[in-house]
Amino acid sequence: MPRPSAKWSDLSPSLSAPVLEVIEGLGFDRMTPVQAATIPLLMSYKDVAAEAVTGSGKTLAFLVPLLELLLKRKRSEAWKKHEIGAVIVSPTRELATQIHEVLSEFLSHKELACFRQKMVIGGNAVEDDVLAILQDGVNILVATPGRLQDLFERKGDVNLAAKVKSLELLVLDEADRLLDMGFEATINTILTYLPRQRRTGLFSATQTKEVRDLMRAGLRNPVLVSVREKASTSTPKLLQNYYAIVEPEQKLVALLEFIRTRNVKKAMMFFPTCACVEYWSVALAELVSSMQVLALHGKMKSQRFRTLKTFREADSALLLCTDVLARGVDIPEVDWVLQWEPPSNAAAFVHRVGRTARQGSEGNALIMLLPTEDAYVNFLTRNQKVSLKEIELKLPELKLTEILHTLHQLQTKDRATFDKANRAFVSHVQAYSKHECNLILRLKDLDLGKVATSYGLLQLPRMPEIKPQFKESFRGPEQTVDVFALAYKDKQKQASFQDKLKTYAETGEWKGKKKLIRKKSIPWELANKEREERKEIRKKRREKKQTRKAAIEAGAVVPVKKKRPKFTQEELDELANDIRLLKKVKKKKITEEEYADEMGLKNGEDDLMDSE
Repeated sequence: MPRPSAKWSDLSPSLSAPVLEVIEGLGFDRMTPVQAATIPLLMSYKDVAAEAVTGSGKTLAFLVPLLELLLKRKRSEAWKKHEIGAVIVSPTRELATQIHEVLSEFLSHKELACFRQKMVIGGNAVEDDVLAILQDGVNILVATPGRLQDLFERKGDVNLAAKVKSLELLVLDEADRLLDMGFEATINTILTYLPRQRRTGLFSATQTKEVRDLMRAGLRNPVLVSVREKASTSTPKLLQNYYAIVEPEQKLVALLEFIRTRNVKKAMMFFPTCACVEYWSVALAELVSSMQVLALHGKMKSQRFRTLKTFREADSALLLCTDVLARGVDIPEVDWVLQWEPPSNAAAFVHRVGRTARQGSEGNALIMLLPTEDAYVNFLTRNQKVSLKEIELKLPELKLTEILHTLHQLQTKDRATFDKANRAFVSHVQAYSKHECNLILRLKDLDLGKVATSYGLLQLPRMPEIKPQFKESFRGPEQTVDVFALAYKDKQKQASFQDKLKTYAETGEWKGKKKLIRKKSIPWELANKEREERKEIRKKRREKKQTRKAAIEAGAVVPVKKKRPKFTQEELDELANDIRLLKKVKKKKITEEEYADEMGLKNGEDDLMDSE
């Protein structure tokens, strides 16, 4: 096996001239450990399961042997226009797009331009992908699992299963993420369409039980490759991990002061939910003047690619995102990864911070923890082999008042921001309650009044988790705001809101997106009376049960009450006959007079009218 620092020209089997030229043009002088370990194996027609830390160069580790295998076959037999020689499956659109772009660099070489690649991902019509494949042809397919399954299962037009009969290599990139996202059944379905005589490369940052099961199902006698930069840690060697302990209401102040004092130029900030990203993209755009604020989450469609492109090209920007960007995406010059709170599972921490310190560059990461979450640091050290250093942040006393005033003003100017703030807070609480590390990160330990303060809410939302004591710790606007008087800047939204207010005033019903209807209010006296009546009924039932139980214990013979059937069989048969006759008269199979005679009625009309 080559040395980890070996040059590309030292590989055995050796690389072809065009592939080497492109690698040199990309500026990669030497191989990373995972590249040096896996490329020779795949080129020697071995199945490989590779585990390596994020940012270790896994993309080139499979693209280089992929192209070499296709070139080797081309020397003996040319690839047809619609003959697929390689399939790369990626968990997210962003990662698939990144692979597509790197592959395009290779295919721009005149000797590699004979290979056609096609990227098929969600977000656009499947018919467009089918048309492009049929018109342009494809030799290398880069796909997300859902769209690839759709194409395999389409009958008639594309017949993708026939096009992969000569498949040389299948690559499952970020395999652990594929399985975490619930694609196990989809991957198994895809495997049934692929030929058995193929090579398979499985690349992941962690080897979970699910990944091992997939290896058994999809790989034949695989060679296992595990590459870590340091035995004591699972994060890149040049990454510095920091944490800061801050009070809940001071978290936003701490973030803004950190960005200012540390002179942060380009950073990614991870939030727990899409709703959090939506709200904070509006709020931080107002609060952070030193850099451009961008937002990206999984519910966005084509806008995700434009946002990512803008961030890549920006000299100074803050990208707010969810874990959709936690894996594999390579963005140059990210100097800081910031985390609003601990991710839903510990493994996601490693992937998040891996967006910086990539390909031998230095990087830094900061996670802000509450005083109740300090045990999370030791948990990460033990569970994920992550070492963190504590930093203290000096917070100006008057800063919180200024920030809250700004957040309150944003919401009073546009009700849409008020809605986003409330959705963000509620989704944050719900996500926290489902945390994988709920023995350490417990919702009941949070002062939700202070957490709501950090979101700059105008009032505490109505939800079961909000207890009376949280109203004491919540810091809202200095003057009470009538939230029903807030208006939308969007005229159409405001008109719709006015209609709902009018309906609510008239009927006491409020219909939202899910068409939830509030119960009409009833007088307190009547509600109290009904409550007392229910209590009395329950009391009588308990007394009756206790009397019966005492009698049985005393040895008394207590007769068992037999439940009398509501109807006899004869009564049921008679009822069925009546219904049959009624259907006949309605279908005009018999006359009303005949119906009256059968039923023994003097005047069948009255009964018939009642039944109708």
